[in-house]
Amino acid sequence: MAYDDLREWIKKLDKSGELKRVREEVDPILEMAEIADRAAKLGKGTAKAGGPALLFENVKGYPGTSVLMNQFGSEQRMKLALEVDSLDEVAARIEELMHPKTPTGLLDKIKMLPKLAEVGGFFPKTINAKDAPCKEVILRGADVDVLKFPVLQCWPGDGGRFITLPCVITQDQKNNKRNMGMYRMQVYDGQTTGMHWQRQKVAAEHLRDAMRANAATGAERVEMMAETAGGTVASATHSIALTKIKDQRMEVAVVVGTDPALTFSAIVPAPPEVEEFIIAGFLRQSPVELVQCETVDLQVPAHAEIVLEGYVELGELRTEGPFGDHTGFYTMEDEYPVFHITCITHRKNPVYAATIVGKPPMEDAWMGKAVERIFLPLMRLTLPEIVDVNLPPEGVFHNLMIVSIRKSYAGHARKVMNGIWAMGQAMFTKIIIVVDEDCDVQDLAEVVLRTTNNIDPERDIQFTMGPVDSLDHASRLPNYGSKMGIDATRKWKAEGFTRPWPEMLTMPAEIKTKVDGMWKKLGIE
Repeated sequence: MAYDDLREWIKKLDKSGELKRVREEVDPILEMAEIADRAAKLGKGTAKAGGPALLFENVKGYPGTSVLMNQFGSEQRMKLALEVDSLDEVAARIEELMHPKTPTGLLDKIKMLPKLAEVGGFFPKTINAKDAPCKEVILRGADVDVLKFPVLQCWPGDGGRFITLPCVITQDQKNNKRNMGMYRMQVYDGQTTGMHWQRQKVAAEHLRDAMRANAATGAERVEMMAETAGGTVASATHSIALTKIKDQRMEVAVVVGTDPALTFSAIVPAPPEVEEFIIAGFLRQSPVELVQCETVDLQVPAHAEIVLEGYVELGELRTEGPFGDHTGFYTMEDEYPVFHITCITHRKNPVYAATIVGKPPMEDAWMGKAVERIFLPLMRLTLPEIVDVNLPPEGVFHNLMIVSIRKSYAGHARKVMNGIWAMGQAMFTKIIIVVDEDCDVQDLAEVVLRTTNNIDPERDIQFTMGPVDSLDHASRLPNYGSKMGIDATRKWKAEGFTRPWPEMLTMPAEIKTKVDGMWKKLGIE
């Protein structure tokens, strides 16, 4: 049964022993971030890594408002969020949707009908405003002030306070499809924030399309936005921005605090033609309920805690940053679009959902690992030879990908590297290591052993140039630099390797089984 809203999710966390209620007074300026950082790193390197979810109930300067942090910060909570016993269950459902069994008779066709009906149930539905909890309080005009909510400053060098979980949905002007992404928002004052649209993201492209469609902005403005609209994306979960063009503006609505499946949907690398509301419906096995906004022609999740309505002025830029990012370093200042807030609606005594990013592992590490497991089937659509993938949190996801493959021909590892670099957001991957299918890519010790033993560096390392993540402070130019692929597979004669290739050390299965049976009696452990 899907969680209706953030509050029902909090009840589940509490009942499951996954929530810590913090009743001491805590300041949203730095203090909450430090506590959440420590909690996220509890049990580091163990099976119980992650620490509890945190509900700050006594927020300094904000009576009546609580703050939820680290809600996704462990493997167990990611499974609870998606209501599965294993993340591979979701992957299996995706696999079944992509590769349905061909019906061979009338009975098989009848059996498919419930599946087709299930897919139809993923689409969002609209409800009346009177039934929408997010409309309990409506603020307009002089009452509009986003700083009425406990927006965090996470690191001392940050440029200010940031809404750290913004998920921005833009609307494609060509086909009206909505796209929900995750972009942090620096608060400049009560009515304006930054809109951190990374240039390679769909939202930035939609903004450029809007400028191209509006002749008054001029070609120079379009070129400027192509260079500046979008640099980086921080881990995020609680705002959804739906946009349309209106004169010189793109209308935007930002929601803060939703049910966990909807929040998680904002970070998934979905194909542009698939709306994230549909992905959320698929994950939660129930449609997302939407409601019409007050001042913009958009719809937002009806059960959200907070909704910010407004617009982005075409061509308007403002300095944003620095920001302590998930790389463990500050992302420097840059120019980004500006979000103007025209109306705020929220629930009574709202729960403000937030996160902190920084040196891994943190909450975003578990969200990223969930994406890795769930969307492995989508990678296999293009590269079916892939056995498994590991995006280690310490590689901050876009810096290192380890891939195991069923090697079938000479140069196969290099084919896979190039295929990954041509695959959506995977184009940013700085280092790809390819190993054979019998290597467990989740075992980093095994990967290091294979890599260091199996390569001749000059022969097996290749470099290529292309787009890199905006967070890459080491690249020779912003957003453009080099990437490295390492072929750590066994080398074949067809690849010019004529020496014998030794076998790895393994013990016979029967010996392992026998020792397993006597292990406890030995008293060694």
